[in-house]
Amino acid sequence: MRMEIDMPAVQSKIKNLAASVRRPAKRATNLSLSVDVLDAAKSLQINVSQVCDSFLRDLVRREQERRWRDEHADFVEAYNAVIATEGLPLDEWRTF
Repeated sequence: MRMEIDMPAVQSKIKNLAASVRRPAKRATNLSLSVDVLDAAKSLQINVSQVCDSFLRDLVRREQERRWRDEHADFVEAYNAVIATEGLPLDEWRTF
């Protein structure tokens, strides 16, 4: 049995799906950047706004992870101590 795919219909559905995906809201802001670096970025056709957003997003994520580790260090240490002395729960039924 041969299956026919209606590519225009599939492409239309993909476009509709992509349009319905929510992008994070953006807000205009002012930044003070070094003139030489900004000029170089513009001459290289680098999207400064996109680069700043991406870098800041990554920096925020890493800082949130670092703070979580700091805030939960006592729990992680206590849990690891329990595992070291008692072993993993259900370890006796592991097959690997």
